[in-house]
Amino acid sequence: MSDKRPRRTFAVISHPDAGKSTLTEALALHARVINQAGAVHGKDDRKATVSDWMDMEKARGISITSAALQFVYRDHVVNLVDTPGHSDFSEDTYRVLSAVDSAVMLVDAGKGLEPQTLKLFRVCALRGIPVITVINKWDRPGLSPLALMDEIEKQIKLRPTPLTWPVGEAGDFRGVLDRRTGEFVKYTRTAGGAERAPERRMTASEVEDVDADVWAAAMDESELLSLDGADHDQERFLGGETTPVMFASALQNFGVAQLLELLLELAPGPGATAGVDGTVREVDDAFSAFVFKVQSGMNSAHRDRLAYARVVSGTFDRGMIVTHASTGRPFATKYAQAVFGRTTSSVEQASPGDIIGFVNAQALRVGDTVYDGDPIDYPPVPSFAPEHFMTATAADIGRYKQFRRGIEQLDQEGVVQVLRSDLRGDQSPVLAAVGPLQFEVVEERMKNEFNSPIRLSRLDYQVARRTDADGARELAGTRSMEILQRTDGTYLALFTDKWRANKVARDNPDVLLEELPAGGN
Repeated sequence: MSDKRPRRTFAVISHPDAGKSTLTEALALHARVINQAGAVHGKDDRKATVSDWMDMEKARGISITSAALQFVYRDHVVNLVDTPGHSDFSEDTYRVLSAVDSAVMLVDAGKGLEPQTLKLFRVCALRGIPVITVINKWDRPGLSPLALMDEIEKQIKLRPTPLTWPVGEAGDFRGVLDRRTGEFVKYTRTAGGAERAPERRMTASEVEDVDADVWAAAMDESELLSLDGADHDQERFLGGETTPVMFASALQNFGVAQLLELLLELAPGPGATAGVDGTVREVDDAFSAFVFKVQSGMNSAHRDRLAYARVVSGTFDRGMIVTHASTGRPFATKYAQAVFGRTTSSVEQASPGDIIGFVNAQALRVGDTVYDGDPIDYPPVPSFAPEHFMTATAADIGRYKQFRRGIEQLDQEGVVQVLRSDLRGDQSPVLAAVGPLQFEVVEERMKNEFNSPIRLSRLDYQVARRTDADGARELAGTRSMEILQRTDGTYLALFTDKWRANKVARDNPDVLLEELPAGGN
């Protein structure tokens, strides 16, 4: 029998350092799937987060790669994906957004809407992903809550509809007013915020004198919101017109329980999905899944490779033989895994909305579809326009085999785009990245994971345009540019700057020179 429990599959996204990984841990803590939360910055008295497992993540205190956590809460199966904590890794975040049904957007109470936050809100709008906004770090000094609501409405064009409202100004977080019940939810701090924060619900008449003034202020502001029509409407939320808002402190575990409850209640479950040819797969149709991430190096004890797939339709049974859409070949699923951070366990069955991992599936790439029954191929994840380029060579020529294997693996994972040409050959491929931190990840993993240190040399290119085979022939030999080919067969014309790219386009009007989607800030 298939598992009929409702699914909630969502991503946690934000500008860097807004608290994504801390919130991820806090949600797992409140779901009682871990006993003690860690901290993103790995302080002496606290563990590193479950979802940040790479050495660079622990050292820098940011998420470099997305991580999936699956757990059960109140008879719901929750698939939570923590996303990278820096805009240099925004391609990974966009891949995750192709595999979720909703998103939790964290906004730093002290900084308001930052550049990456704005971009991610717009991406969610374009993809039709409903967004729940969490004003985080309310335990620290910050902006006024009404000012933050104005900022969201003016800059994102989404109507904020607060479900909770802070009792106490930023930096003096006493609790929240639950606007739907009228109750005061009062929080009690725990040591370092490492354990579930006790909370007490009380009616207005039960509010103690010590909180009376801040409670009255919260009530007044909540009434202003209602008069302005800023109350939750589920249909408008799912239609992308509004964003429910909550106030929290992920570090102190304040407001996390309410967020979990509201995700189960308000966030949409899996729905019908269209393929590239317009064919629609309903959730009850035959099995299909979409690969949105490939990751290796999760287990230092042996070389591993995990392809993360979102189940789109039907029931997955371990061992079933499915079809790989891009090749038409059969694909065996004997080694399917459930994922919790870097920890995996065998999964016998999965339902729409679940995220599963296929172990050592060398044939699978990001964007691939696997299916049973009638053919389906889901839209691929677009690659961003790289803005940084370096040549890579093996520091030790005696380790050239390891060098080639490592570069191929990082290319398949999408850590960087790998570009080649007959002139440069395989010994000196060009690595193309959205942000320079991607190169640091490459250096780290090539040295420690593939045992092949590399040398990187910067190229003086800043702009990439997509062209085709005819364009590559036509532009061969043109000054201040170079044509290379990506592993997926796409030709990229690289230019020193946008003015040079525009001039070549004007001089060659019949040649394809198409801009790629922009990433980063």
